[in-house]
Amino acid sequence: MSNRFLLFGANGYTATLIVRYAKNFGLIPVLAGRNEQAIVSLAKEFGLEYRITSLEDSTKLDGILNEFPLVLHAAGPFKHTAKQMIEACIRTKTHYIDITGEIVVFEMAKKYHEKAIAAGIMIMPGVGFDVVPTDCMALHLKNQMPDAVSLQLAFGSIGGMYSKGTATTMAEGAGEKSAVRLNGQIVSVPLGHKGKWVDFGERRLFTMTIPWGDISTAYTTTGIPNIEVYTAIAPKVFKMLKYQWAFNWLLKLPFIRNIQLKKIKTGLAGPTDALRSVAKSLVWGEVKNAKGETTSAKLIGPEGYTLTAQSSLIIAKKILEGHFKLGYQTPAGCYGEHLILEVEGMRYNG
Repeated sequence: MSNRFLLFGANGYTATLIVRYAKNFGLIPVLAGRNEQAIVSLAKEFGLEYRITSLEDSTKLDGILNEFPLVLHAAGPFKHTAKQMIEACIRTKTHYIDITGEIVVFEMAKKYHEKAIAAGIMIMPGVGFDVVPTDCMALHLKNQMPDAVSLQLAFGSIGGMYSKGTATTMAEGAGEKSAVRLNGQIVSVPLGHKGKWVDFGERRLFTMTIPWGDISTAYTTTGIPNIEVYTAIAPKVFKMLKYQWAFNWLLKLPFIRNIQLKKIKTGLAGPTDALRSVAKSLVWGEVKNAKGETTSAKLIGPEGYTLTAQSSLIIAKKILEGHFKLGYQTPAGCYGEHLILEVEGMRYNG
């Protein structure tokens, strides 16, 4: 087997963690991206090869991808970058995985299913915290209750913070609506249109509905027609969001978004090692059948960025070892409900 893969967008916060963890999995990332100074510096620090290209230079990108069986795409926001990379992977017969959590990216990637099969490759967006733990939770619950007709998922954390990349994606979505899955269809709803307290086991947290990737992926994995995803949030923020409709137009203005993006650029790249070492991620899920019967489960494990580095490398290694399915796939749909338990420190909590 080859243990080399291309890591595109390698200078980002999460990608740098992937570089740091790669040797634990016996893998060698070749660093790639358009920011030559940052990529070269990182390659020298870790003694790794590198390639410099932009997504817009399709000829050069294809030439680079032809060297590798797999690309782990880490350059977000993925709604701006995933399509170009997926199309390049189909042209070059290169397996594609990424760390997105954006519904629009999952739905776009599904459309390349037949082309990916014809190219002999797998396309699997969302191999990090978005959406591996929640996708595995969804399948775990579906297996517990095969006749489930509704699924609720929630996640939160004890400690932790957002990276610049995540914050940028969130800022670009400011003022936009949320989404749920209703009778098999993705339906637009106001952000935070529902709120509820969730007992995660370690802590009881207030949560609200958000447009998380599982609105797309959990349906693909389980076929459950009604899906809502919640994230932990301060109750006072939830109350403020009830009035967001009145100023959504303001949040969408390029001027306002640029102010937010400029502020993000001046902040920390992401959580420090010390913060990551003590923070925990929490996942809860519940399914219900037509009789009104329910079953639920909880997961606890390392904080989100640590989890993302591990889960993405676990999946990369499986693909490089020849363990994959052709076409568009979801993490749990391909590798089963126990995939998440391969992440060090991840366990069911009650």
